[in-house]
Amino acid sequence: MIIIADGGSTKTNWCLLDNAGKKVYFNTEGYNPYFVNSEYIVNSLKKGLPKDLPYDQIAEVNYYGAGVHNEEKASVVVEALKQVFVNSHVFVGHDLLAAARALLGDKAGFAAILGTGTNTCVYNGEEIIHNIDSAAYILGDEGSGCYIGKKLLTDYIRGYMPEDVREIFWETYKLTPDDVMDAVYTKPLANRFCASFSKFVYDVTVNINYSRGIVQVSFDDFFRNLVSRYPDYQSYTFNCIGSVGYNFRNVLEETAIQYGMKVGRIVRSPIDDLVQYHINKSVR
Repeated sequence: MIIIADGGSTKTNWCLLDNAGKKVYFNTEGYNPYFVNSEYIVNSLKKGLPKDLPYDQIAEVNYYGAGVHNEEKASVVVEALKQVFVNSHVFVGHDLLAAARALLGDKAGFAAILGTGTNTCVYNGEEIIHNIDSAAYILGDEGSGCYIGKKLLTDYIRGYMPEDVREIFWETYKLTPDDVMDAVYTKPLANRFCASFSKFVYDVTVNINYSRGIVQVSFDDFFRNLVSRYPDYQSYTFNCIGSVGYNFRNVLEETAIQYGMKVGRIVRSPIDDLVQYHINKSVR
């Protein structure tokens, strides 16, 4: 038995693949080592993983996660997983590698993540060969759910939000500007808090021009500051994983075309394709 996991900053999708090829899917919260430590991950997994998981039969755990940028950050997750899956070989890789393998398999190309956070890369069919750092949610992450949420919250705090949208925002969340500032600057996991408001942008239909405008600006920033900085980026198709890219794919496709890129695959979650990648790898 093996486990494949795709971990974002908000949610982790897991798949247990047994020796007969049967797949069992389940979810836990996300574990970005920039925001949580090994102890937090262990405690969360013990609560969130299925109670009947056959730990003693799991030979390997292949975990791809947000925030696993270097050996130090990866070790936070490795240490936690080894405490939970004590009899398993543990591999921890970047969620960007998961996106590339899910979107492109063993083919070379361009891959991106647009979820709670943002990331982009050029992939050679096996590994990532070029990555421009997204600079995370405070300095960058253009186009992400957090980025879209921050734009909405900034408009709310400054009084720029149209009144019809502001009324629905208040009815939905009952948050004052002070409440928002407190959540962002004094409470943990501010990236998740900000990203949660991208759903409001998607759901609210009272002022489509306003909502669409926030998304358009966010995706234009994403292409201008990240995608278009890759050499010969227009020679690649644009392929993307993530709920934000998927939910706003009409605007995303329009923006990609404006920047001269053909659109390839836009997928909500990589887990199915990532499982297939590991199945294919095991039979090579």
